[in-house]
Amino acid sequence: MAYQVFIDGEAGTTGLQIRDRLLKRTDIELVQVDPARRKDTAARAEAFAKADVAILCLPDEAAKEAVALAAPFGTKIIDASTAYRTDPAWAFGFPEISKDQRAKIKAASHVSNPGCWSTCAIALIRPLVDAGLIDPSVGLSISGVSGYTGGGKSMIAEFEAGTSSGAFLYAAGQSHKHLPEMMLHGHLTRPPVFVPSVGQYAQGMAVAVHLPDLGAAGFAQAEAALRAHYAGEQFVTVVDAATHAPRVLPEALNGTNRLALSIHGNLASGAATAIAVLDNLGKGASGAAVQNLNILLGCDEAAGLV
Repeated sequence: MAYQVFIDGEAGTTGLQIRDRLLKRTDIELVQVDPARRKDTAARAEAFAKADVAILCLPDEAAKEAVALAAPFGTKIIDASTAYRTDPAWAFGFPEISKDQRAKIKAASHVSNPGCWSTCAIALIRPLVDAGLIDPSVGLSISGVSGYTGGGKSMIAEFEAGTSSGAFLYAAGQSHKHLPEMMLHGHLTRPPVFVPSVGQYAQGMAVAVHLPDLGAAGFAQAEAALRAHYAGEQFVTVVDAATHAPRVLPEALNGTNRLALSIHGNLASGAATAIAVLDNLGKGASGAAVQNLNILLGCDEAAGLV
């Protein structure tokens, strides 16, 4: 019998991508709500009651309301908002971040999907902090660029209508909503300085973590630490610096659930930069949600993913 999955917020960018991935599956059946009733509390409660797992693609406050609505039915929840990413009662949905994270996700009733920016940053920072190559109390500098789909329907409409003013930096006031999860799951004790940007293209993301002076030995150790941490992973790979040179292409992994990491630097000076590339709608959103769903249900982790 097929698993029953309800996507609450299916009409949004992430929800539509998840739906498209799951519609191709024979082991999953989507619990549908009449589009005219998608905000109707009673209709949604009926859907939660039918579902084995619900995936929430909603703003933070709406996600909290949905969790409360689903609670009486014991429905397992995957939440794509920022509401629960630092909540210890929720499993953080980044399976590759530690050797026991898959088991935590599998055993959880509530899983919080990571943010796209934080997926990149944490993937680079966590192994280097744990290996003693980054002092967690030293403020790191992080920058990056994302396609405009990361801004949701309103930003997509603005860019595609030609009314956007173009590429831009934002969150320079250091209040980006992904900072708390970067700190917690990156094992940092001091907030990084994070300046993201949006490019004039639809989809794809590249993030750079500017590392302290590692020295020639530290440079090699950093790459080795990443390779050791992600050895055997099918969706997270460490590539040679030449793969991301001379230009880092943020659109390189579009349409996939893959995340590619690399270390770049000047051996003479010891200055280094760690780079991550992913699809902000793939491993940064819908792909990660499907991967977590597969783990929760005990399915092939790669089902519906490339």
